[in-house]
Amino acid sequence: MAKRKRMLTATLADGYVKTIGPTAAPFTHYWRIVAHVGGGRTEVFWGHTKSLREATGKQIATGDAARQRGWESYDFEVVELVES
Repeated sequence: MAKRKRMLTATLADGYVKTIGPTAAPFTHYWRIVAHVGGGRTEVFWGHTKSLREATGKQIATGDAARQRGWESYDFEVVELVES
């Protein structure tokens, strides 16, 4: 029997809303990195994970990426996905 597909929604602190789906994957959290690359420019990276631990683990790798790529700064956010 096929798993039921569902729509998942993440609402970030700045009001941005991301909808994922339809999906049967067991995603629980959404993460987003806004990298400030200089000259007023930004780059955005995002993804979804199956656990909070997996999502927060991305933050450690983000620090390394910031140093390697020469970002001025970055914002890292994790929010829980809600079935909609």
